[in-house]
Amino acid sequence: MTADALLLQPAHVIAQAVRRRDCSALALAEAAATRLQATDGVVNAFTQRTLQRAFARAAALDARLAAGDTTAQALPLAGVPYAVKNLFDIEGVVTLAGSKIERDRAPAARDAVLVQRMDAAGAVLLGALNMDEYAYGFTTENSHEGPTRNPHDPTRVAGGSSGGSAAAVAAGQVPLTLGSDTNGSIRVPASLCGVFGLKPTFGRLPRTGSYPFVASLDHLGPFARSARDLALAYDAMQGADAADPSCVARPFEPTSAALGQTLPAGLRVGVLGGWFREMALPEARAATDSVAAALGAKCTVDWPEVARARAAAFLITQAESSTLHLADLRQRPQDFEPLSRDRFLAGALLPAAWLVQAQRVRRWFARQVAASFADVDLLLAPATPCVAPAIGTEWLQLGDRRLPARASLGLLTQPVSCIGLPVCTVPVWGAHPALPIGVQLIAAPWREDLVLAAAAALESQGVARAPVAALG
Repeated sequence: MTADALLLQPAHVIAQAVRRRDCSALALAEAAATRLQATDGVVNAFTQRTLQRAFARAAALDARLAAGDTTAQALPLAGVPYAVKNLFDIEGVVTLAGSKIERDRAPAARDAVLVQRMDAAGAVLLGALNMDEYAYGFTTENSHEGPTRNPHDPTRVAGGSSGGSAAAVAAGQVPLTLGSDTNGSIRVPASLCGVFGLKPTFGRLPRTGSYPFVASLDHLGPFARSARDLALAYDAMQGADAADPSCVARPFEPTSAALGQTLPAGLRVGVLGGWFREMALPEARAATDSVAAALGAKCTVDWPEVARARAAAFLITQAESSTLHLADLRQRPQDFEPLSRDRFLAGALLPAAWLVQAQRVRRWFARQVAASFADVDLLLAPATPCVAPAIGTEWLQLGDRRLPARASLGLLTQPVSCIGLPVCTVPVWGAHPALPIGVQLIAAPWREDLVLAAAAALESQGVARAPVAALG
């Protein structure tokens, strides 16, 4: 198989070919650079390319394999090209976080911890990816870098704020990427671009070396075109880091080796009703129903006061995020995107009592949701209320509700983020005539193994799939 063809295969297939020396890591990196050059004029996923670094590290890996280095022969992501949202530090590169203001900062002195871990697993970094400014958005319509376009229909948004991360995978530029999720920023673009995305439990993966948005809500995680690849990347990044005080020290819990073609015996699956049905268009409900049928869901579960939980997430987001940018809001307000600036200003003016009440609601909601997992192991819900809207869309019509489009793409993800549960978004085709839409697989804290196992089972049945977009 040529390097060009191999690049479009799953990451685990690529790594096996490189370990066997059927294809060199350098040839793969060069093929990825060529595909990036051919496709990114349409997609606009990348903001920086680290090709010289990629070529050097790929060549070094090839040399180790040629010398019979047994450590290199065991690397789970040997030679796999990947890229990261541009809020991850990359040594020698300015960490933009989607902004104009950060361009004036010094380049990063070292890689983010998760970048270090991906490299240690053998993956080869190709660059940094477009996002909403400071991760505050759901569409990646970035006015500084231009919008990232959905590879399946370039007139539509890729979702956000990790839009570049999802689009690069869907476009076949790289098989793996990293993103962040505060209110849905992995799950929304995974849904709209038709790829798999994992938001681990809050505190599971360290955020050291990433630009923060909301410290009490931020998660980091991977995108991929298969559940097994998602698990491989997740396993490569597991482990606490003392520099991130929110990261919880837990034993390594491998997921990739345990993925099979069937679900764990006795898995109890339910479907979230109420808010999660009411705030979804027919294509989102249909996708969820198809997943529910495939997984044998037996019940409907209604979480209480979901709208209030989402409101609490909004208030916490605004209040915490604004404090990071107060100096620039005073000194350089004209250099923010107008929508981001207005949100930060509104957050800076929130009364402290509102934030206190939002945290109370959040804690209460977390207790109610925890109780629901006494009766089920896995819960299903749409990831977005609709398929990808057109770039520039201002309003969404959900039944008799007319809602602002950019904020409303996170209607179904924010209540879950607010309490830090692990979620895998799986891409479903067929609910809409031409576009994918995602379904959230939600489990109790620290049960990433369950959501990944369910995703793998759905993939094996053909219910979830992530084809490379036909570009050009």
